[in-house]
Amino acid sequence: MSLECYPITVLPHLSRLFVDYTELRTAAPDAPVRRFYAASPFDDRWMQGRSGRLQPERNVLVDALTEQAKGFGCSDTTFENLEKLRNGARVVVTGQQVGLLGGPLLTLMKAATAIRKAQVASERGVPHVPIFWMATEDHDLDEVNQVSLLARHSVETLHSTFPQHRQQPVGDLVLGPQIEAVLEKAEELLAYAPITELLRSSYTPQDTLASAFAKFIAGVFAEFGLIVIDASTRAFHQMGAPVMRAAIEDADALHAAVVQRNHDLAAAGYGAQVLVHDDSTLLFVVGEDGNRVALKRAAGSNEWKAGSRVYTAEELLAILDAEPERISPNALLRPVFQDAILPTSAYIGGPAEIAYFAQLQPLYSAILGVPTPILPRLSGTLVTAPIRTVMDQHEVAFRDALTTADALSQRLAARAMPIEGKRKIAGAGNALDAELKEVEQWMSAMDSNLGHSASIAANKMRYQMNRLRRLAANWQLERETFLRKHAEAMTLNLHPNGHVQERLLAGVQFLAVSSVDLARMLVENAEQDCPGHRVFDI
Repeated sequence: MSLECYPITVLPHLSRLFVDYTELRTAAPDAPVRRFYAASPFDDRWMQGRSGRLQPERNVLVDALTEQAKGFGCSDTTFENLEKLRNGARVVVTGQQVGLLGGPLLTLMKAATAIRKAQVASERGVPHVPIFWMATEDHDLDEVNQVSLLARHSVETLHSTFPQHRQQPVGDLVLGPQIEAVLEKAEELLAYAPITELLRSSYTPQDTLASAFAKFIAGVFAEFGLIVIDASTRAFHQMGAPVMRAAIEDADALHAAVVQRNHDLAAAGYGAQVLVHDDSTLLFVVGEDGNRVALKRAAGSNEWKAGSRVYTAEELLAILDAEPERISPNALLRPVFQDAILPTSAYIGGPAEIAYFAQLQPLYSAILGVPTPILPRLSGTLVTAPIRTVMDQHEVAFRDALTTADALSQRLAARAMPIEGKRKIAGAGNALDAELKEVEQWMSAMDSNLGHSASIAANKMRYQMNRLRRLAANWQLERETFLRKHAEAMTLNLHPNGHVQERLLAGVQFLAVSSVDLARMLVENAEQDCPGHRVFDI
């Protein structure tokens, strides 16, 4: 199997904070980024774990996880891992929203990384097990109610419908009979590959978005005993209640600490991933109508507003005592809530999560006493055999395909031109450029304004020369139409609709077409001897 390793910066739209974080291994001792993270991403000290103020009750935790694992149809290996957790093993955690049909490819890469990190720690004598935290309490249905699959010449995005949804947590939404149409279309696009049987058994009309996702991800990684958690239930909220209590009782101090951290990030030249406003809090509340609403509060006030409803701190604490599942953390508090429940050694995150973890240290320090290290997930692009054949035919590297089909087809056509034509165009272009530079220099020496005008006129001539190149390439494209088809195929598969493959296309797409055991391959390559972006032939 071919493996290529690229710097992570080959990917577009990465924050400067994330890029600096991934370069911590070679960063200077006084690099500003160091102060915002608990550890370097490639420092193995995380394996020794942490001991904070709040320690999980292992028997209560494992009993709750075991009950869920039974409902999710988890493998015997998962139950073995649960007993390891009961007997003192620590955990490597990752998580993701409960996307339709298993969500994007990056979801599989997160799970694979957590599994591999837990394996490595265990091999070094520190028992660890992998846990996948499902973000079931989010209420933005649009973020999870879609899945993108490749059709022959395009990306098709499938949606289901949830008439009952208002603003309640999405994990509880029942799929209903309407999921059948989604499955039928997915089976067609996936050519009825064996993985569609797992889709069918997971995404039944009786399942919720959470239970279906859990069954699917647990099934994909059944061999490795991945533990899946839906922490929206009363049992888990009772375990994490001290975190929410602190967010209510110490609201002013925690808000001030996060605001100060955001100022520190800005002073170091970084931006905050999660915006914090003057009335922001760290909590959501589920109202009597079942809708989940962000709590707002002015500094020093005892009024906590959720839409038009107003609560006092005392009322929120009473809800926390009687119905803890109604109080939930926001994005900034969720990792702290998670690590009060689980004996976490490290969290596996993507670029956005790693960026917002820089804001969390004050919350960890105030509530748990010690921050949790965050490690980068495996990042990769998967290349099927037919696409690799086309890439090799045209000597196209992965980096070359991170463009539009038009741009790549122009490049292929320019390469395909007869040698004589390429020489004539190159010779004319080089001669023109050389002559123009001499004229520009001579005219600039006589007068700066004259030189400026000459530069403008010369650029127009260079533009026309480039136009000649494009005309020749377009003629070649018309003559050899397969070049455009090949360019479209490569960009569609490797850079679909201008997006990074792992962020857009569904993981199930690659489980369907891979000629290797994809789950095992991802796990085996998730130790990250390549610290950047990997390209795999599957």
